Amino acid sequence: MRIAFIGIGLMGRPMVTRLLDAGFDMNLWNRSPEKSALFSERAAIADQPTTALKNADIVITMLENGDVVDEVIFKSNAFQAIKPGALFIDMSSIPPAVARNHGQIIKSQGASYLDAPVSGGTIGAEGGTLSVMVGGLKPDFTQALPVFSALGSATYIGDVGCGQLCKLANQAIVGITIGAVSEALLLASEGGADPQAVRTALGGGFAASRILELHGQRMIDRNFEPGATSRVQLKDLRTILDEARAENLSLPLSQRCYESYLSLVSNGHENIDHSGLLLELEQLNNTQLKSSKTISDTGI
Repeated sequence: MRIAFIGIGLMGRPMVTRLLDAGFDMNLWNRSPEKSALFSERAAIADQPTTALKNADIVITMLENGDVVDEVIFKSNAFQAIKPGALFIDMSSIPPAVARNHGQIIKSQGASYLDAPVSGGTIGAEGGTLSVMVGGLKPDFTQALPVFSALGSATYIGDVGCGQLCKLANQAIVGITIGAVSEALLLASEGGADPQAVRTALGGGFAASRILELHGQRMIDRNFEPGATSRVQLKDLRTILDEARAENLSLPLSQRCYESYLSLVSNGHENIDHSGLLLELEQLNNTQLKSSKTISDTGI
């Protein structure tokens, strides 16, 4: 089974490593050739997408958004190189309607399609613990399980587009919860509480979450090296609101979260980790989350 993997970026690189370690033969292509060249001793490096796609049994795309998937695979007509009977798996985060459209195009080629966005960030990609949310036909999902198993755990959600709907639900919870954690830690530290102790205490109660555990610590350490960028979080929140309008829904928390990330990105922080939403809150309040040392030294 040969896999063509398109998109060797922040997430794609560790995912490719996992798949190679699992024993899959792979064709790789990336818009920046030096990123795919890192795997030149372990995989076939293609000079263009059509070269990667033409002899692949499974095609995986891991690109930044729907526009990029359109440009690289569909507007370029690279999809025409996909052989009949192949399985196309888009693991990018794109609008559900775009996924449905892509699914129809792939089907017209005599191939199968799954939308399979992921959650877990670079840590999950490196550790093989990604949550994979899959839309498409159940037999195609079953066929793809050996691939998904190398990357994490997969859940079948429903028809084409449903994987993307699940990812939007995930990103709404992630974005809103990052906002809640940043507000909670700032509130506590401004009153004189040690934010590290607050995070530990909250982790034992109903407020416990993966966001509090990982991103709360990032905020305390002021480590905003990207696992997932603020730019991508903003893109996902925009898609959430677009989908909500299409479904005649009002989502006020998602709207407020979107506005906060929009301001963060507009202030030049598009490439920091999405936990860096704390920086926007600090700027709004003209203060900074205090460290344990600061609180100890000042006696606040």
